[in-house]
Amino acid sequence: MNLMGDAMTDYLTWLATHGYATTTIKGRRHHLMALSVFLEERGIIDPAGVTPADIESYQRHLFHHRKSNGMALTFRTQAQRLVPVKGFFSWLTGCGRLPYDPASALVLPRTEHRLPESTLSVDEVESVLSGPDTMTTLGIRDRAIMEVFYSTAIRRMELIALLVSDIDSSRGTLFVRQGKGGRDRHVPIGERALHWVRRYNDEVRPHLALSPDCGTLFLTSYGGAYAPDVLSRQITAYMKAGAPTKRGSCHMFRHTAATLMLDGGADVRYVAEMLGHQKLETTMIYTRVSLTKLSAVHAACHPAEATRTASL
Repeated sequence: MNLMGDAMTDYLTWLATHGYATTTIKGRRHHLMALSVFLEERGIIDPAGVTPADIESYQRHLFHHRKSNGMALTFRTQAQRLVPVKGFFSWLTGCGRLPYDPASALVLPRTEHRLPESTLSVDEVESVLSGPDTMTTLGIRDRAIMEVFYSTAIRRMELIALLVSDIDSSRGTLFVRQGKGGRDRHVPIGERALHWVRRYNDEVRPHLALSPDCGTLFLTSYGGAYAPDVLSRQITAYMKAGAPTKRGSCHMFRHTAATLMLDGGADVRYVAEMLGHQKLETTMIYTRVSLTKLSAVHAACHPAEATRTASL
């Protein structure tokens, strides 16, 4: 009997009954299973047998691990895999199932404050959006999906979970239910995106929906909701065709929309609300990739630019 597996199942059940998001629970299950495999290979199948040295050894294992492409895990990724470990053993200790917490001394690695690798220019966005063949039904669907991504800057899973009833054309809003962190929010959606959603709903979706209708807004050619990786591959293909020098998929629209709105003068607080960020600091990263205003100030104020202009 694997006592480790049973304890992890109990912990994940506790998370579910205390309102943690399904995606959060799924992620923690994945990372705890990796820990379980690591410990089982060392003959440890009971949480009571785990020592601080074992936890430290697992952290070193993550540090030295290499992905299939030979790259190391980033410190951010390492931290993401260790947070469930701390949570699991803290819960076991709090429940009285362990006399002490072997992960209490675990120090998470300092995470990098990394910028998005790139964003699209307005022209590149338009090139990507024009990729689908809108003379076909699936082309209309794909254009509608990308227009919604660009207009609303919602996350991939938020788009996948959209229902037909979540679009309010009269108010020009989209309802995100149970977004990241289990939070609902209303997001503005532009008229162009609404136009393509209406075309999709009128001309395409009735031919894709199965009976009984599940109510999901965007459907695959099989009539079901998208799997995340399927949607990513679909968007990646359009990105490669329309902006071949840029790397990205669904999240590229989110980065791009936030950056272009800030370039256009939007208040960072409103952008944070639209993106569903709890902390303003999370949104501030986009002010660091919003270079339009910074470039204008540089051209107007830097002495070298003033000298260059005078000499031309």
